[in-house]
Amino acid sequence: MNRNEEVKMTHTGIISKEGKRHVFVRFERGSDMAEAGLPECKVTKSQGFSAEEIEGLEAYLAKENDVIFEKAKAISGIRGWMR
Repeated sequence: MNRNEEVKMTHTGIISKEGKRHVFVRFERGSDMAEAGLPECKVTKSQGFSAEEIEGLEAYLAKENDVIFEKAKAISGIRGWMR
């Protein structure tokens, strides 16, 4: 495992769950992965990332929460357009 490898992030569009808006995020680095949800900004599942790295991912999500939601909104808009 190469810790210097690039971490890639992908996310869903906005998903309504129990009347609240959520975005699900996945981080990948080689065979390492972490999954999290917004607006909670908590990693819910991980493999290969250290506890310190997970804290960093959660801090990143908290800082970029609004930006990620805006990008997710654009994905949601495209899905609505394709219906």
